[in-house]
Amino acid sequence: MVFDTVTKFGRPKKEEIPEEEMVVNQEEILFTLIKNRRSVRQYEKRDVGFDLIEKVLESTRYAPSAGNYQPWEFIVVKDESLRRDLVEAAYNQDWMMQAPVFIIACVNNRLAGAYYGDRGTMLYGIQSVAVAIQNMLLTAESLGLGTCWIGSFSETMVSRILQCPEYCRPCAIITLGYPAEKPFVPARQEIQEYVHLEKFGETLQLEEVKKEKKPTYMKFR
Repeated sequence: MVFDTVTKFGRPKKEEIPEEEMVVNQEEILFTLIKNRRSVRQYEKRDVGFDLIEKVLESTRYAPSAGNYQPWEFIVVKDESLRRDLVEAAYNQDWMMQAPVFIIACVNNRLAGAYYGDRGTMLYGIQSVAVAIQNMLLTAESLGLGTCWIGSFSETMVSRILQCPEYCRPCAIITLGYPAEKPFVPARQEIQEYVHLEKFGETLQLEEVKKEKKPTYMKFR
């Protein structure tokens, strides 16, 4: 019966989604991930499979970097003893031990400075690693994982614990695991408070005031 139906009418066509609708959906998904991401400091007692860790790390490959030098190195730490040492290096932020995975993001200054010199090691390399980390955080959010970006630690201690070469500078420790909390949404500035038009001081608020021809007595923050 099914065969006769398929023979007579053909297989049903897949419903095609209009391109405009697909773009809207992609925008909604991206903004949802951005808005929902939080710094998680409480984790479930569950391991994170390396298949998921690999997906998180895969996202770093597509981060932009100056000259496409990709000056980043990532060290995945699951060993409990090493994690305890890293917690000590992070000035004893004991909550970190709840996370089953630490990912240490480093800048490779040989690559960062290969063409751009001091500008590369002092700025471009760190910028590139920061963008790669943001990719990781959003990918983790999409996978139902929680993260926290930690910048307060002794670089010397972390380098020694992980045996980083001299040209490899630790920039951040990312905790990774299944969240056991839903952190509250912190207060955010409105873009009118920090976006300037053409030059500093010409904020969006001031521009609106000018258009409406009202007195410009607003205070800048």
